[in-house]
Amino acid sequence: MTALAMAGAGPIEALAAFHAANRFMPAPPPDLLLCGDGDFRAIGAEFLTHFVRLGGLEPHERVLDLGCGVGRMAIPLTQYLEAPGSYDGIDVAAPCIAWCQAVITPVYPSFRFAHLDVAHALYNPAGGQMGATARLPFDDAAFDFIALVSVLTHVDPPTLAQYAREVARLLAPGGRCFSTAFLLNGPSRAGIAAGTARPPFPHAPSEVVLHADPAAPLAAVAYDEDRFLGAFLAAGLRRRRPARYGNWSGRTQPQFQDICIFERD
Repeated sequence: MTALAMAGAGPIEALAAFHAANRFMPAPPPDLLLCGDGDFRAIGAEFLTHFVRLGGLEPHERVLDLGCGVGRMAIPLTQYLEAPGSYDGIDVAAPCIAWCQAVITPVYPSFRFAHLDVAHALYNPAGGQMGATARLPFDDAAFDFIALVSVLTHVDPPTLAQYAREVARLLAPGGRCFSTAFLLNGPSRAGIAAGTARPPFPHAPSEVVLHADPAAPLAAVAYDEDRFLGAFLAAGLRRRRPARYGNWSGRTQPQFQDICIFERD
C-alpha cells in the first residue's frame, strides 16, 4: 500500500511534505547528483505537487519521465502512483539509469528505467544517435503523462522540435506533457538586462535562443517563448493554460524554471 493510501488519500501537499522529510527514502551518492543538483528530496517533493496540481496527474496513469536523471521525480512518485499506474524513466546519462535500475526497480517493479543513447555534449558525448532524429523506444499513445523537467533547458532547437514530435506521438488521448524551460519574454528579458537572471544569460533582445555559457552551450538554454510554443504547436500540441513563470529571471515566484502544460489537440 502506498503512503497516499495509508494517509487516506489526503492532500498532495501532505504527501509531498512526508516525502521531503523522510530520510529513509533512497538518495543517490553525491557524484550522481551532477545529473540534478539542489536538495534531492525537496525538489522531488515540490514537483510531485506540481504534477498533481498543475498537470492533473492521477495515481492510475502511465507516466514517462523523459530526462529522469537519477530518479529525483521517480522516488516521490513511488508513493503516489497505484496500479494500473506505471512509470518509465529514460535518460542519456547511463550512470544515473544504472543507479535507478539497481535501487528503485527491485522495490517497485512497475518503475522501469532505460538508457537513451542520444548524444549530448555534457551527459553523453559519445551517444549513438542525434537528438534531432531520436525516436523513443515506446509505442504510440503509450502514456497519459509525460514529464520533461529541466530537460528542454539543455537541448538545441532541432532536438527541442524532435522531442515535441515524440511527445505528441507518445501521448494517449487526453494526455498531458509537463515541461519546464527558461522562456524569453518581456519580463524575463528585463530581468536579464537588469542582471537578476540566474543563470545570467547575455542581454540580447533580438535573439530567440540564448546560452548562459558560450563555451558549454547546452549547460543552460533559454528560448523565446513564441519559438518554444511553436515547436509544440507544430507537433500538434497546445498549451493547456498560461505558463507558470519561475523565479530564474528575477520574478517573485516559488519555483525556479517556467512551467508549461501541453496537451493534444
